[in-house]
Amino acid sequence: MPFFELQQELEARAAQGLLRQRRTLDSPQSPHIVVDGKPYLSFCSNDYLGLANHPRLVAALQQGAAQYGVGAGAAHLVSGHSAAHHRLEQALAAFAGKPAALLFSTGYMANLGVVQALVGKGDTVFADRLNHASLNDAMLLSRAEMKRYRHNDMAQLAALLEQTQAGRKLIITDAVFSMDGDLAPLPELLALCERHDAWLLVDDAHGFGVLGEQGRGSLAHCGIASERIIYMATLGKAAGVFGAFVAAEQVVIDTLVNHARSYVYTTATPPALASAVLESLKLIGQGDALREHLRNLIAQLRSGLQGLRWELMPSDTAIQPLLVGDNQAALALSEGLRERGIWVAAIRPPTVPQGTARLRITLSAAHTGSDVEQLIGALHELAQ
Repeated sequence: MPFFELQQELEARAAQGLLRQRRTLDSPQSPHIVVDGKPYLSFCSNDYLGLANHPRLVAALQQGAAQYGVGAGAAHLVSGHSAAHHRLEQALAAFAGKPAALLFSTGYMANLGVVQALVGKGDTVFADRLNHASLNDAMLLSRAEMKRYRHNDMAQLAALLEQTQAGRKLIITDAVFSMDGDLAPLPELLALCERHDAWLLVDDAHGFGVLGEQGRGSLAHCGIASERIIYMATLGKAAGVFGAFVAAEQVVIDTLVNHARSYVYTTATPPALASAVLESLKLIGQGDALREHLRNLIAQLRSGLQGLRWELMPSDTAIQPLLVGDNQAALALSEGLRERGIWVAAIRPPTVPQGTARLRITLSAAHTGSDVEQLIGALHELAQ
């Protein structure tokens, strides 16, 4: 029976410390959560500004549901594109500094849609080896030729571009790498695009709302702008709601409306969510104090974890990975924290390369200095 083979595969994963299981939250997302009935101090959410349970977003969602109902009822191109969606797309384009924007259900679907719509057979996609799984799957589905370069290695990317003469060229990269927390060299990537007549797709899932003036993201953080850049960001992390958007030149957005399969062939997100994101954009724009507090927490954590037997990987962002190495050791460290009432997820292959299992510590502006001190103390205790 095929079920027996599946069970064997799961047991093999468990033996390697790779089996994944879900936990159930009984509380709203915040630094202090209840999981399976027990209270924890959480350091594994992407709610970087602490907006996921903000009363203004809750009220905006309720008002949006009262006005538009719950479900969109149809795809955007049929009858599911509401005035709330339209207003949000205009606001997101302005916020990202682009002529137009398009809403997607998730960042995964946005990346699939963009890459598949813009390149195909005869074209080439150039991808950082540490890109998110959605970008990897997108280039596989596009049927374009794939050329992957070493993480942030601009010399190797330049050589690959030199070797490619025909077809469209698309460079795809995370802006903030989700498991390492470091940044892509976006100005250098843009310079290569200009030299080799290529597009640049920037996945700013972990930079939007956090980096740059008024939280406008990694492009603003780096001080770059170009018609060549196609900008994708998610709305379920720093924005605290759900969904994603792509911002680009109008001709690119029109192309996506017609050819991005993950946009054309799916039901639109509930309009009430668009109402909540519109409110979130206001909070993000006014959130300089939140971002400053987050930067202070990052500095506090990095200072407090110096000298541990595990390496804190280089990162200036809210993603602070503690490199453990062995899968079982990472799980044991995560469990040790959990026994002390602290929730930090152990990240293992294939999400990260073999031998680099880690704790992915994520900070939020909703954390306090006391919260961070509690985590620092627990890790020093476990290191003894």
